[in-house]
This record gives sequence, C-alpha cells and structure tokens, in this order.
Amino acid sequence: MSNVATKKKRPVYLNLVQIRLPLPGFVSILHRASGALLFVSAVWLLFMLDRSLSSEAGFESVRHYVGFPVVKLALLGLIWAYCHHFCAGIRYLFLDLDKGVDLPTARMSAWAVLAASLALTAFLGAKLW
Repeated sequence: MSNVATKKKRPVYLNLVQIRLPLPGFVSILHRASGALLFVSAVWLLFMLDRSLSSEAGFESVRHYVGFPVVKLALLGLIWAYCHHFCAGIRYLFLDLDKGVDLPTARMSAWAVLAASLALTAFLGAKLW
C-alpha cells in the first residue's frame, strides 16, 4: 500500500509566470481590468464632478486638487482605461458580428487596439498635463 502511494503522481501547480498568453487574450484581460478600474473609480470621478458643480469655491478646490502630479497620474491611468476599454469594445462588437475572427485578423486588430488606445492616451494626456 505504501508503495502505491509513493508512485502516485503528485499534482502539478500552475506557474503563472511560465504561461505565454497570445496577444488577443492579453487585450481581453486588459479590457476586463480597464472596465473594473473605470467602475471602481466612478465614485471618485463623480465626487469631483459634484464638488466642482456645487459652487465656485468647490470648482476652484477641485481645480487645485487636479493640479497635483499624483492626481494627474491617476487621471492619466483612467484616461488609458477609458481609451482601451472603448477601442477593445469596438473590436469585440466586430467579433460578435463574425468580422475578424480568423487568427491573423484577430492579432492585427489586437495590435490596432493597443496602438490606438496608447495614441489616444498620449493625445489626451498631453492636454491634461
């Protein structure tokens, strides 16, 4: 009996560092992460909007608050999340219509989503800074 237990194969644990995810899968994970980030940050953004619309002094306090570099960095991250979520969402709408489902087109559209979201982030981030 002990001989059988020693020959029994032990479970293999998943090594997440070793897994190579294809680019469309990476874009899918980023789409989910950006959506979660936008959902969680909605409270902060709505608070700033409410504060800025309440009075002139509230607007000035939010304007001063947004001037801090850490807040600008956080807003830049949210700009990226919105741009990526938007571009990837358009890609998934086309995939739902069976456009670009084959592997070369899916890889090309994943690259296009990454490039477009980073370009839009750079453009809008330049206006933020």
